Amino acid sequence: MTDYLRFVALHWRFLLFGVLAAALSGFGQTFYVGVFGGELRAAFDLTHGQYGLLYSVATLGSGILMVWAGAWIDRMSLQQFAVLVGLGVAAGAVVMGLAASAVMIGMGFFLLRLFGQGLFMHMASTSMGRHFAANRGKAVSIASKGLPLAEAVMPAAGVALIALIGWRHTWLASAVVMVVFFIPLLLWLLHGRGVRGENTSTGANPTQAPGVPVSPRQWTRSEVLRDLRFYRLLPVVLAPPLIVTAMIFHLAHLGEGKGWSIQWLATTFTGFALAHVVGLLVSGVVLDRFGARLMLRVFLFPMLAGLLVVAWLDHPLWAWVFMICLGASIGGAGTLLGALWPVLYGVAHLGAIRAMVHSAMMIATAIMPVTVGLALDASATMESVALVLSGYIVVALGVSWGALNRS
Repeated sequence: MTDYLRFVALHWRFLLFGVLAAALSGFGQTFYVGVFGGELRAAFDLTHGQYGLLYSVATLGSGILMVWAGAWIDRMSLQQFAVLVGLGVAAGAVVMGLAASAVMIGMGFFLLRLFGQGLFMHMASTSMGRHFAANRGKAVSIASKGLPLAEAVMPAAGVALIALIGWRHTWLASAVVMVVFFIPLLLWLLHGRGVRGENTSTGANPTQAPGVPVSPRQWTRSEVLRDLRFYRLLPVVLAPPLIVTAMIFHLAHLGEGKGWSIQWLATTFTGFALAHVVGLLVSGVVLDRFGARLMLRVFLFPMLAGLLVVAWLDHPLWAWVFMICLGASIGGAGTLLGALWPVLYGVAHLGAIRAMVHSAMMIATAIMPVTVGLALDASATMESVALVLSGYIVVALGVSWGALNRS
């Protein structure tokens, strides 16, 4: 604990930059955009299907573009990248606030998903993974706490602002706050930061990180695409966003089938956020002490347990257990996936590699709501969906087993 506090005290400014970047991704996350759903559907006379299609198409497009846009962080200073991403979110908020048609809403979704959910989170994880070596796990876990912070604050704030000033002015106010306050704050936190490849950690070299043999060279994105390990790890990497999106997007339907009220389910997000934070804290220590190999094998176990709870148990208290299990695995994923790629493939092309992975995650989150929805239309139940997703985890863990043993 003393070493942890010393690390935070020494690098608090840069770590706070990571926390803030992760929190600002909330402007493009489903948990925030979703609170505007009723207002937007009413304003543009959209059905649930039409509204969902706009969001899925925007998410899919932003996910594809992430492969290209995410690599910018390898060619720009963090200051330049932070300004670009902040202005992109502000532009998306302005488009939403001034939208005169459903098409403009789709454009706003696209900008918010790309620059908010995509590039802000990409910047938080990549900057921590690149700039720290011996304490990479701690750095990534600390920065990732910005996301549960946003989960706890932004939905309630959005609902309150919509009631106070309306949905259009809420988005326009978001743009103003981003430009006037958050972008300058990000730049202040980065003051004195060196070039993009600077390593700010003291102690061990990145190649000395425990738990996985490290390549002696810096891999390019094209080389990663020819590495079998990448494809063995990808199903596990995609599991957390894929499963959480599938289950949370259809949470109301799950509640109807279980007899759980939507008000009761709303309270369970507190457990989700707390477990997310605990997962980040514990996984950061575990990763630095035992390495990536052990983390890769165990971080999905809570999520697997939660899915089995949904499949087999109906008491309302199990809803809390389910959400806590999801949050714990999301916390573990936030730490592991921030540290895995720089250890495995080096940091010279980290932005391009992470952008490719993040793009795959965004595409998965775009596909799953529609896929599960079609299954439900075909008379499937959320219990059967949970069992299928449980099977996916088992298969993914089996495919990835031993992938980090190769040099």
